[in-house]
Amino acid sequence: MKSYKDTLAYKQIEFSTGLSLIYTGILLFAAFDFSPFTVRPLIMILASMNGVATVLQALLVLKIRKNSKKVLAINSTSRKLAGGLLLSLLIGNLFIVLSSLYLLKKKLTTGYIYAVYMVLTDLLVIGVSSLNLFKAYVTNSFIPFMFLLLFVLVFHLVVLAGYNRIEAMTGIIRKVFLLFFAATTLVGNLFVLFVMISLMQRTDSETKMTRRKGIREKIIRNQASMLGLLFIVFLVAISICSYWTFNYGFAVTNDYSNILQSPSLTYPFGTDNFGRDVFSRIVFGARISLTVGVLATVIPLLFGGALGAISGYYGRHTDNLIMRFLDVLYAIPGILLAITIVAAFGASTTNLIIALSIGYIPSYARTMRANVIQVTNLEYVEASRAIGNNHINIIWQHVIPNSLAPMIVRATLTIGSAIIATSSLSYLGLGVENYIPEWGNILRTGSEYLETEPYLAIYPGLAIIALVLSFNFLGDGLRDATDPRLS
Repeated sequence: MKSYKDTLAYKQIEFSTGLSLIYTGILLFAAFDFSPFTVRPLIMILASMNGVATVLQALLVLKIRKNSKKVLAINSTSRKLAGGLLLSLLIGNLFIVLSSLYLLKKKLTTGYIYAVYMVLTDLLVIGVSSLNLFKAYVTNSFIPFMFLLLFVLVFHLVVLAGYNRIEAMTGIIRKVFLLFFAATTLVGNLFVLFVMISLMQRTDSETKMTRRKGIREKIIRNQASMLGLLFIVFLVAISICSYWTFNYGFAVTNDYSNILQSPSLTYPFGTDNFGRDVFSRIVFGARISLTVGVLATVIPLLFGGALGAISGYYGRHTDNLIMRFLDVLYAIPGILLAITIVAAFGASTTNLIIALSIGYIPSYARTMRANVIQVTNLEYVEASRAIGNNHINIIWQHVIPNSLAPMIVRATLTIGSAIIATSSLSYLGLGVENYIPEWGNILRTGSEYLETEPYLAIYPGLAIIALVLSFNFLGDGLRDATDPRLS
């Protein structure tokens, strides 16, 4: 018999309650200044309000659990309480907002869930970009682009609220609407693509989600993976929007009148020893971390995948030649190889990507080779050979497509490793150029002031940890979603 604990809504509200409690604890800790001991009243009020919202959320969980003894469905009273908790948006508690949006929908669909995360991404981007209003000045494109973001948010709210009606649209109206909806992806909100796919496929309701479906449908049951995906998509969106909403000068221009300023509304993460805004530097640094991480994964994925596919399919002498060469490369520690290449050719973003990519090629080739060897012996490959297909067509049409799932999971996890390697090399002065705002560079500068201004190192360190954890969570979710034993 199905339990109420098996529903996506209950799992999400329970997960969000724990996150809300952690968020409240962080705010409460930030409300105190220990040298000398003082209380920051605004942060304390915000922490108290979040504490009240968390308690109400916990009571709602208990109410749902109590009512479930009579009926498994979540009753209307609980949904109304969840609607009231949407006011948590005013105090910045998106975790409670997320679970409330889950509860408000009687029949959860895959598209609706991705639409919820789509709206949360819009809110995060607008909220972070709005902090620039406290700066002395903003870019010329700030105001018009913020209006554009607000328009996109309203449009996405319409999609969320009227998802069922939009799904039922037909004809030219549906095509025009989907065209405009797809255009909103240009602001970097990748969740729009997931919602688009759901609208085009007309996904069934939650009660039918237990059947074998694609990765997109399976991953929504992993709350940690979805949280990681939310953070990744948010960073992609803010990296794109920062071209028009953030002033690059605050991140790179020395301002000796504002050296080592404490965190404030004007400088949310303070300023460094050159008077540069650490908050702006971290936002712009996300571009470098994401770019290097993705490229240092895609390049070895392509080259290593190709070498592994050829080695596994042809075997014998071809296999020995390729794998013995890669064994030599694999014997050299990746970080040592990257340091050697960067030291020889100079510190630059291009050299860093090449250095990291070379080190990852052997591991991808090994993974692909093992997958191809398994697939090559299957019946449909033998049948393709029997009807006269040449080797290239067999590899391209049958072998590689059926060997990609483990490679995708590995790629997701490798991005996190590449980001750590990028920050580590930059911290040592062997990565991205010193003047470029990159998380490793920011962390190196902040580490010199750990005793007096520890926040200069804490914030970039937290950014690195959060992004790496997000990719790891997403990788774990993809691994579970592609595991046939869990289907």
